[in-house]
Amino acid sequence: MRYDRQIKLDEVGVSGQEKLRNASVLIVGVGGLGCPAAQYLVGAGIGRLGLIDHDRVSLSNLHRQLLFTEKDLGKSKAVVAKSRLQQINSEVEIDVFEEPLSIDNAENLFQLYDIILDGTDNFETKYLINDACILIEKPWVYASIYKNEGQLSVFNFQDGPSYRCLFPKTTRQNISCEATGVLGVTPGILGTMQAAEVLKMILGAGNVLSGKLKLVNVLSGQDQLLTISKRVEEIEKIKNEGIIPVRIECKISDESKLYLDIREIFEQPRVNSGKVLQIPLSELEDRLEEIPKQEEVLVFCQSGKRSKKVVDLLKAQFEFNNLINVEGGVETIIDG
Repeated sequence: MRYDRQIKLDEVGVSGQEKLRNASVLIVGVGGLGCPAAQYLVGAGIGRLGLIDHDRVSLSNLHRQLLFTEKDLGKSKAVVAKSRLQQINSEVEIDVFEEPLSIDNAENLFQLYDIILDGTDNFETKYLINDACILIEKPWVYASIYKNEGQLSVFNFQDGPSYRCLFPKTTRQNISCEATGVLGVTPGILGTMQAAEVLKMILGAGNVLSGKLKLVNVLSGQDQLLTISKRVEEIEKIKNEGIIPVRIECKISDESKLYLDIREIFEQPRVNSGKVLQIPLSELEDRLEEIPKQEEVLVFCQSGKRSKKVVDLLKAQFEFNNLINVEGGVETIIDG
């Protein structure tokens, strides 16, 4: 009865539902994309779902990450998501990994699942997902959001193009919804479309977006479908050299000052300087004693928004009166 409406479809049937039950999917990032994708995959009856995310629920997540509520603030996204998803479908096996995806764990984790779904918002992790999937021959579903626009594709599917075929070179700066803003429905739509690509691959139905890049504009209601050319040399390079980390090292333009970098370890560009104290926001509360109180400290993040909140919080609750927020973020204090 649970899957009755789905089984009635010619593309599914009882045999297709069995395929879904025997399939496994790993979602990297349980955020604006990962939440809707997870909900629909669980609803469809995917047999096993993996959730990897080391982040915690914040108030600014709630307008688009609808697995979470106000009662979940400060809690692990992956843990809360598992609880909510099991209320939707208790038959689905759900694995939780409260850790960041890294070069050290990517291949081993990906080996456990049939398909990888990208719910991340930074290009470093997307390249990492891509390279690991090439090495272990797994397909992955890509999506990216910019304001009211989204991109969607499937990479490494049946000898198709990879992410590096589309983007062989990267830019220096990530474009995140924290800095640019996002209409809540935009990642909801793209995440649901990602789930649809997963179902198509498992069922062997429809046209999988391999070799295609779908562009969606939510406000205009328009979309485009572009062709991605396969660059064999980009794929072979990964097969020969392994995962190629995307790292960008920069230097502080004024080395006479002391800085506190509260960004997470995956955020770029990385700042190479002995005058920069690096304490990710997720670790800040446990490492307050490392922050000096006797000299001026400039606090920065990617855009200046998180760092402003940190400066206000530390001043109000922990008597740090020596902290100054770097408005505009990391790009305003580095060379080049």
